[in-house]
Amino acid sequence: MQKIILLVTTTLLFNIAASYAGGFIIVMPDKHSNPNAIIPGQPNPALFPLESRSTQVNTSISGQTATTTIKQVFFNPTNRQLEGYFLFPVPKDVVISKFTMDINGVKHEAELLDATKARKIYEEIVRRSKDPALLEYYGKGMFRVRIFPILAKKEQKIQLTYTETLSKNNGTIEYSFPMNTEKYSAKPIQQISFKIDIDGKEKIKTVYCPTHPVEIIRKGAEKATVGFEASNVKSDRDFKLYFNLDNSKLGLSLLNYKMPNEDGYFFLNLSPGFGNEHEIVAKDIVFVMDKSGSMAGDKLDQAKKALRFCVENLNKNDRFEIIPFSTEATSLFGKVEQLNTSNKQKAIDFIDDINPIGGTNIEEALDLALSAQETNSKRPFFVIFMTDGKPTIGETEEDPLLKKVAAMNKKNVRIFTFGIGTNLNTHLLDKITASTNAYRTYVLPDEDIELKVSDFYSKASSPVLTDISIEFDKNVRISDVYDKKLPDLFKGGSISLMGRYKGSGKSTITVSGNINGARKTFQYSVDLSNENTELDFIPNLWASRAVGYLLDQIRLHGENEELVKEVTRLAKKHGIITPYTSYLILEDEAVASRNQAIQEQDLILRPRALDAPQLSDDIDFEEEVETIAGFGANAKKKDGKSSVRASKESQTMNKASNLAEIKQGVERLAYKDSSGKHRNLSEGIVNIQGRAMYNNNNEWLDANISLNQNKNIKTNRIKFNSEAYFKLMENQEAVAFLALGKNVRFMMNNEVYEIHE
Repeated sequence: MQKIILLVTTTLLFNIAASYAGGFIIVMPDKHSNPNAIIPGQPNPALFPLESRSTQVNTSISGQTATTTIKQVFFNPTNRQLEGYFLFPVPKDVVISKFTMDINGVKHEAELLDATKARKIYEEIVRRSKDPALLEYYGKGMFRVRIFPILAKKEQKIQLTYTETLSKNNGTIEYSFPMNTEKYSAKPIQQISFKIDIDGKEKIKTVYCPTHPVEIIRKGAEKATVGFEASNVKSDRDFKLYFNLDNSKLGLSLLNYKMPNEDGYFFLNLSPGFGNEHEIVAKDIVFVMDKSGSMAGDKLDQAKKALRFCVENLNKNDRFEIIPFSTEATSLFGKVEQLNTSNKQKAIDFIDDINPIGGTNIEEALDLALSAQETNSKRPFFVIFMTDGKPTIGETEEDPLLKKVAAMNKKNVRIFTFGIGTNLNTHLLDKITASTNAYRTYVLPDEDIELKVSDFYSKASSPVLTDISIEFDKNVRISDVYDKKLPDLFKGGSISLMGRYKGSGKSTITVSGNINGARKTFQYSVDLSNENTELDFIPNLWASRAVGYLLDQIRLHGENEELVKEVTRLAKKHGIITPYTSYLILEDEAVASRNQAIQEQDLILRPRALDAPQLSDDIDFEEEVETIAGFGANAKKKDGKSSVRASKESQTMNKASNLAEIKQGVERLAYKDSSGKHRNLSEGIVNIQGRAMYNNNNEWLDANISLNQNKNIKTNRIKFNSEAYFKLMENQEAVAFLALGKNVRFMMNNEVYEIHE
């Protein structure tokens, strides 16, 4: 009896990139259906996918043991009563000690199949359904339970609970959950909620999720809660969470990815954990606020509220100063003063009396702020600088002003900038923050200044380690590291570093930084394997940081051929699609096509762009390209909406710590194709084994083929569902590509494999 895939999703199974398992339902054909329920003129209802209405996941982690409960609601949209099997692939390298299942309130026993038996079932489904999607789970075991009846036009509620022992590598514990279900869902998942409670039983240092934008709430040194919530989701990646347990002052987590005979990628996360009050470094901080006439109204009111919040949340040993500026700059104390009840009240009263008037003297404001630092002080010194305009008094030219700021800032004080509105020089503010190894933040007219400033200050108010450096020993040679300069580390926060490496085996990482004026050193032993292809999100995150950094260099200092070529190559290889990188790829492919340097079938974006009569009805796309590239009508425009947006997006990419931050500006890549269908240039891109796969006209193309310079490479043509196809499935490296569809072209072992119908 043929099985038909009606649904492949436990829709929120936080996808674990071919290393975890997602639940799905295989529906049997018409054994229990009512023939009278067939509606004339409509497709056979047995071919309708079930819908996933909601998924709720709750996980409790104690040490290395995790218990996960999943509550899902599916819906049968057909007029038929159905019978099927719920299959739950078993996570790889995980020991499941308990598994219970509840279907519509009735407990069911599940059958556990080992990997060999499960593989036969998956292969049989592919053979009969002619749908290779389930190959994602090929090579894993599974739990299986029969479901009957699946009532017509009714919801099917499923609850399952399982306990697993989490894997640990280089001291880092991984929790993963299958969520790569986009290709299985009949409709987007209406609602997802996800909560993980961690009780480390000892101090938790690093906690981070590189795949999704989660909220992490620290609950003391040994506990934390991680949350994720979304609606109308078409999930395209697995969920991964990492944490390490360490009683030392500073925790380090290292993940790596390496294909054979290629340089590897590493993802390093550093965190002090929750920390104690005595571990917080006392700081000196100066708040510089623009009070020129243009700040009048809501902007100044919000900025004053934000400034009051900062003062009220200073740490007990901090010293501070407030400098409002317009035509001239003035100060509250004339130097940094100790926080106490009297000085705090003076500051609140001073803030209340600030009124908008005059011009914008940035030179004098920064000079006064930087001169507030004591000559021999070893305390970290920060400046928070808020402005809504360009310099109009004192030095007003960008380059001379930057030189003066550099001359004033002999101790490389961090200057965190907050640009308010769009009528300001983004290049000036961005270069100030870049040169002082700080962050920039822009507050658009429809955004809340108070919220942005207070949110930043809450995270950065308590430094733990400053002036940080990280070194690998000689066993490993690292390169292409981002960030280029490491920021300071704050209580409850973390910093991440990504790069490439040569070599393998055991290595020692040395981290050094300043704590209360003294230089401290920490050492960590790690093991970098020569081949590790499980964590294929790492190359994509690294590429995002690289592209973000290069875009900033182009935007702030101008285009050059070398930078443009590297941005184009990285964008193609890793699927980093932004308005500007899309422009570069399309230009590159147009030239290559004219010169016959590349075959039409190897073009990655041009085929769909040629099907777009007008790429966008919004001129923002063109504006951003001109803003970044430095040509056209906006060549010298350093202010305005497009300039602010370009600055925000490039910094987000350059600081990306999860995959959600990679796709910047994709909403401006929307278009209507020749048939009138709404499309987006960024769609149809997935990442497998550290590089992008592109879908054009229902054929998947490996970016490595498009980038390949060897025109005599061997091509193996294999028909889908043939015996040669199933023979190829024995190669685990090929399976992830085969799971994409019936028409796939990919590179493996320096050969091209072409799967065709």
